[in-house]
Amino acid sequence: MLARMKLCVITIWTILDPIYYAFTRLTYVEEKEILRVKVTKYKGRSCILADGTEIKKNDLLIKIHLHNVILLRELLRLKSETSKARLIYKHVKHALPGVANYLHNHPKKNEIKGIIGITALNKGSRRLGFESISISNKVYLWFKLMVFLPMYCMAVSNISAQSLRRQPMYLFMSKNKLFELYR
Repeated sequence: MLARMKLCVITIWTILDPIYYAFTRLTYVEEKEILRVKVTKYKGRSCILADGTEIKKNDLLIKIHLHNVILLRELLRLKSETSKARLIYKHVKHALPGVANYLHNHPKKNEIKGIIGITALNKGSRRLGFESISISNKVYLWFKLMVFLPMYCMAVSNISAQSLRRQPMYLFMSKNKLFELYR
């Protein structure tokens, strides 16, 4: 019953996704990839990444978005949470060279400092080259929790109180690190 309901939600989401895509100015880095991107101005608190890159308010970054409906469709067939985590990791790792290529060819390449994502699924992100930084704005954090909750419930097999306490985090990677690892 629950699996059928999830499949119904994913079907509706699949129909609505092109409308969302049109309004968000997202771009596919490669056709049928799991990541979509857009250039954005950073609005969070300043931070310094491990390689010395300083990210400040209004710096240009490439924001990466998981293509959730494609991902959820694949996750639905998997039972193990470990298998699901591996699948997400594999997809993101496979897509990051396309992001590096997109940034390398972008007209504002010299102004863009790196990439940013927001996720509650940040386990394993360090192995991909990301640095996790907590979201300091409590209103924005609460908003992201509310947005991520339905997606999270769709992705997991069993919901626990502990798993619902996952905090969304910023994931950063400097341009230099992206090029070093994925170009």
